Amino acid sequence: MAGGIGSRFWPLSRNAMPKQFLDILGLGKSFLQLTYDRFLKIIPPERILVVTSDQYKELVYTQLPTLPVHNVLTEPYRRNTAPCIAYATYRLLKTDPQATVVVAPSDHLITGDDDFLGTIHCALQLAAEQDVLITLGIKPTRPETGYGYIQAVKKDPITIGTHLAYPVKTFTEKPDPEMARILMESGEFYWNSGIFVWSLSSIARQLEHWLPEVSLPFRNGLSLYNTPHEAKFVHKVYEEIRNVSIDYGVMEKATNTYVFSATFGWSDLGSWESIYMHYPRDARANAVPAARTLLENVQDSLVYSRQEGKLIVVKGLDNFIVVDTPDALLICPKDETQFRQLFNDIAHNHEEFV
Repeated sequence: MAGGIGSRFWPLSRNAMPKQFLDILGLGKSFLQLTYDRFLKIIPPERILVVTSDQYKELVYTQLPTLPVHNVLTEPYRRNTAPCIAYATYRLLKTDPQATVVVAPSDHLITGDDDFLGTIHCALQLAAEQDVLITLGIKPTRPETGYGYIQAVKKDPITIGTHLAYPVKTFTEKPDPEMARILMESGEFYWNSGIFVWSLSSIARQLEHWLPEVSLPFRNGLSLYNTPHEAKFVHKVYEEIRNVSIDYGVMEKATNTYVFSATFGWSDLGSWESIYMHYPRDARANAVPAARTLLENVQDSLVYSRQEGKLIVVKGLDNFIVVDTPDALLICPKDETQFRQLFNDIAHNHEEFV
């Protein structure tokens, strides 16, 4: 899935070049390229689909030159994850109805590829053998308020290799700090990674049961997929279909959902705060992924720049984000609520910079 706009990474992420196509971490590849390369270790390119916004298809073609062009599915409008997954599901059902599938965001950070791919292999095995919807859960290492949580029923797990799959009891939205601490300490909750594994038949059944208004229009187009009429058909479906996430529309309601306990390193890198947490911090708890800086009386802050030869001088900030780009400079408290409010103001008053 590669269709988001990454607004929480403004001013680096813009409508014309969003987060998934950027090398934010300075690794030499975009998040999309890193995700694609990771899956290439176990899946050939002809069996990888990328679902993205129509405006980003050329970026996908450019960044993933070995991906077959017809494996890039484009959405004319953003309608969240359920329509995106439904489109890919029925497109695949036409050509490979027995397939098991991994659904993954293109812009997450994964560390420990061998551990990750081993987990994926075991989850695919379980999904091929049983009628289950699997989400990969990450054991919390801190009381994180930026992630959703999944509560597992810690009895009668399914064992696949060295991995355990637990029935899901509840999904919990992003908690406040105190609730996050309680969830972590309970030992029953996992971070919701947003990575899913299932068979096409299993997800199609659940989509048709819980979201018929989303799934049936795509099912009705089976004869049109992989034909010259596909784009026009999909455009019409997206004009009428509602915006709904797969978590809310299916995963929170289905009775055959399992959380797969995973141990690989993971972050959704969903905000500048998460970038701050990713980088090493100095003695004053500053993260400074910038070439040339001078900091005085600065603490608990992120100073970010990818511009070579430019000196960044900061004085007297506590718990701030400083992000420098060629045409925009962000100086803002790390508080996520304040950033959202600020971004809304920017979008309203300075749309050309969004």
